[in-house]
Amino acid sequence: MIDKLEYFMALARERHFARAAEELGISQPTLSAAIRQLEDQLGVVLVNRGSRFQGLTPEGQRVLEWARRIVGDTRTMREEMRAARSGLSGHIRLAAIPTTLALVQRLTGPFQKKHPDVTFSIVSANSLQILSQLENFEIDAGLTYLENEPLGRVTSVPLYEERYCLVTARNGPFADRESVTWSEAGNVSLCLLTADMQNRRIINRHFAEAGVDVQPRLESNSMIVLFSHVLTGRWCSIMPRNTAKSFGFHEEISIVSLTEPEPFHRIGLVATYREPFTPLVSALLHEARTLAEAGFN
Repeated sequence: MIDKLEYFMALARERHFARAAEELGISQPTLSAAIRQLEDQLGVVLVNRGSRFQGLTPEGQRVLEWARRIVGDTRTMREEMRAARSGLSGHIRLAAIPTTLALVQRLTGPFQKKHPDVTFSIVSANSLQILSQLENFEIDAGLTYLENEPLGRVTSVPLYEERYCLVTARNGPFADRESVTWSEAGNVSLCLLTADMQNRRIINRHFAEAGVDVQPRLESNSMIVLFSHVLTGRWCSIMPRNTAKSFGFHEEISIVSLTEPEPFHRIGLVATYREPFTPLVSALLHEARTLAEAGFN
């Protein structure tokens, strides 16, 4: 039953039999047979079928909620027993919004020093993708914004506050200034994160508050791409101050405070709310709270 529920979750996530089978490492006929068997066991139709996957039935949507709960509890039980047997070990899958990627090591470094048998995989994702991946058990935790857009049913630990600045080359616009207004920043050639990023939506809102309809000359979902263009002197960017400092281009860039307005936004660690947490997620949340109390910055 647990295997069939995991197969069903993969199908709901991929919305395609062949892709779900490939993700699971099984054949498509094996997946189809398992879903049929699950339907027979439960006595309901879970999947609308035609020549291809056409979505879940209402009963399928309800079973998906139960599947996430049951599979999550099963994974928690297995992990607890492994921790009781041999100490904390395993793998943590972490997703982070691009502006936090250079800061993740402030969490993973101290954690792995305390728990050397734990490994990490870290991927970049936007805030909506992080919440979706948490819900679908694709990641264990995420670093993202804690406000501005709904988080859903998650546990969150605030870590630090983002404050925005204009990042420009040493010979670039406003490099000799201590501060510029958002209105002034709207008059230079900007390279910004793409519109699917919450950071960009926040920036657009603050420009709008300053009466500016911002039109960047370049967009990317990569902070490295933005920095590489800023370093040419032809573009500037808007970034959180912590992020701008963390990439180490101190000799090549100027970081200029943004005013009128001077907003800040909270960043933190989020994990799907459940009781009990897996030992790995529980330990990670504890480490995040310890770091926050000590001053993450």
